[in-house]
Amino acid sequence: MKIPQMITAELRRLVSTRMALIALVALLVVPIVYAGLYLWANRDPYAQLSQVPVALVVADEGALINDTQRELGHEVADELVADGTFEWHLVSIDEADAGLDDGSFDFAVEIPADFSAAVASLTSDAPYQAEILLHTNDANNYLASTIGTQAVAQIQQTVTEKIVSEAGLTLLDGMHEIRVNLVDAATGASELVDGLVSADDGALQLHSGVETLADGVTQLETGATAVAEGASQVADGTRDIDDVADQVGAASTAVIDALPQARDDITAALTDAGLTQAQIDEVLSELDPVGERAEEVNTQVQAVVSQIDELDEGAHAVATGASDLASGLASAAEGSDELVGGTSALQDGIAQLADGALTLSDGLASGVDEIPDSDEATREGQADALSSPVSTEETSLTQAQNYGAGLAPFFAALAGWIGIYALFLIVKPISKRAITALHSPVRITLAGWATPALLGGLQMIGLFGVLAITLGFQFANPVGTLGILLFASATYAAIVLALNVWLGSVGQFLGLVLMVLQLVTAGGTFPWQTLPAPLAALHHVLPMGYVVDAMRQVMYGGNMERVGVDLMVLALWMVGGVLLAAIGVTRMTHFRTLRDLQPSLIG
Repeated sequence: MKIPQMITAELRRLVSTRMALIALVALLVVPIVYAGLYLWANRDPYAQLSQVPVALVVADEGALINDTQRELGHEVADELVADGTFEWHLVSIDEADAGLDDGSFDFAVEIPADFSAAVASLTSDAPYQAEILLHTNDANNYLASTIGTQAVAQIQQTVTEKIVSEAGLTLLDGMHEIRVNLVDAATGASELVDGLVSADDGALQLHSGVETLADGVTQLETGATAVAEGASQVADGTRDIDDVADQVGAASTAVIDALPQARDDITAALTDAGLTQAQIDEVLSELDPVGERAEEVNTQVQAVVSQIDELDEGAHAVATGASDLASGLASAAEGSDELVGGTSALQDGIAQLADGALTLSDGLASGVDEIPDSDEATREGQADALSSPVSTEETSLTQAQNYGAGLAPFFAALAGWIGIYALFLIVKPISKRAITALHSPVRITLAGWATPALLGGLQMIGLFGVLAITLGFQFANPVGTLGILLFASATYAAIVLALNVWLGSVGQFLGLVLMVLQLVTAGGTFPWQTLPAPLAALHHVLPMGYVVDAMRQVMYGGNMERVGVDLMVLALWMVGGVLLAAIGVTRMTHFRTLRDLQPSLIG
């Protein structure tokens, strides 16, 4: 009997009765239904988050932020509701807790009463963080709680961007105002430098003038001293003259004062001499001109004395004034010397001040250059960039169409194993009739492997049709994807065949155990690197992980060299399974064991 005949005989057995046919069809569709339904249910769950009921509690009482009354909590709530990521329900905290308890809400987000106040505190001397509270109930759905945590993190980022953007705009506006003031200050400093340069020139001229003045005052002081000395000598001379004049004036006055008495004495003497009154009058008349002349001389003398007195007083006044002038000029000379030193210090100070003003001007100009001159639109753009300074630009060598397409390689690989495992519930691993009639272990083994491999191929073709047509998944290499499915199913058939040949019903059970091991080690959901060390080691040995990797490469358009390595590993498993089964069949053709004579526990 040839291999095709043995395969045909087994297929006829499987469809020999209506119930057998129903059983075969049912088992053929098991992997299709399993993978199809699971991937259909999880094709794109993130697109349906808007149907997830979430409680939103807004208790924010508002606060004064940048001189404006704000209620950031309500602003955030309005944005969340408008975004529509979830099915938001604005409720009280009691309603939220009740909804979490009875399952009406998957999770609840609470914006507390001091939310805006906390944001306003950032510019105070007692800042504290604003909080967004997440209420969850894992008894409803653990993943919903996880999604809630991610949602709150996203809300936190959005609020942070909003706050930083507004604060950044205020800061940038302030910097712009500072720049305007710095420009004015730089202009003023530049004008100050020019003024101080002019002042320095004036101070130099003033210093030169003061030096000239000091020299002149010194000369005046010398002359005034000489004048004072001469005036003093003159005053001494006029004092002597005044004394003599006073004596002459006194003598002249005495003479005039003595004239009446002398006239009386002459009259008496003439009378005594016996002269007559006429004679006496004649004599007196002769003497009267002398008296008159004496009076005239006295008048002149007294006038001269008065003039000499005035001259003396003037000489003394001149001497005193000359002395005071000399003293004043001496003080002026000292002051002019100090003034020369002061103007020199003034000149040095102005020069230092000019240097400082120049440094100030340069510093202000440099400060102006350091602050960009931006318009309002630019500052708004800068504030937006400041609120989110780092953006994520995702580049992907390959990309799954959606969440379901991302899981498809794993569940397709798992469905292939389930399909083969289910087929071996009704497919006979080895025809005992053939073993008895033939002595060709290789042909028997190949026929025992080819039958489930062909039926598994039908399963994979049906599964591929569901993925491509019903679920609409896209394939970068559809032929390669189908080929991987067929190759994987044939590999699984060889492994389960070997287990059945050697261990019978125990081997069939081990096939289930092996499926469970591969379910957790294939790395179909989380990266295999997250597995415990013993399970991670199994990932590198068991075949399903290689099926998943190969499926990802051909489905998403990845690295075909990795597919080659994956196929080599699967080929080793396939060949190893067939060889191991052939060795078992060879043993069975030569002798029977007690297990061969006992009926199988599985029908």
